[in-house]
Amino acid sequence: MLDRIRQQRDSLNRSERKVADVILNDPEAAIRSSIAALAKLADVSEPTVNRFCRSFESKGFPDFKLALAQSMASGTPFVSQVVNPTDQAPEYTDKIFAASAAAIENARRQVDPAAIEQAVDLLIQARQIVFYGMGASASVADDAYHKFFRFNIPVLACADSLMQRMHSATLNTGDVVVAISHTGRT
Repeated sequence: MLDRIRQQRDSLNRSERKVADVILNDPEAAIRSSIAALAKLADVSEPTVNRFCRSFESKGFPDFKLALAQSMASGTPFVSQVVNPTDQAPEYTDKIFAASAAAIENARRQVDPAAIEQAVDLLIQARQIVFYGMGASASVADDAYHKFFRFNIPVLACADSLMQRMHSATLNTGDVVVAISHTGRT
């Protein structure tokens, strides 16, 4: 649930983003809060909180709190420890590793094995594989290029949008494009 809120935060309206920020900053406090208390913390109205909850497939605030509590209880807990300027090396090291472990565990829970199988089948049968990535995703595309180059399949990595468009025009049946985007917007 917290990951869904984080992922959809930018698509929410300004008032609902305030609710999302309060929940993401302290999800346990949000679970313990009444709708009035959460609305006050977010500086929004109670109906705004209800609209926010319904946008995450809940019937209302009580249903949302239950779903939030269940998501926090399963698997690795959400880690929202901020590294502070006063933290010593052992403290910020633990915070960084805990956040990384939580992110990996969350990704593991979201993986669809059938989709992985389908992707592997496409990659194995590919005539050529092209990795597209822009910005920070460009280095991920380059890393994939270096790894897949060893499989004796023609492979290319491209980080420039104009080159991506031009190369896309030359693709044929059997070619596979892997588009990498951290945000999904590009």
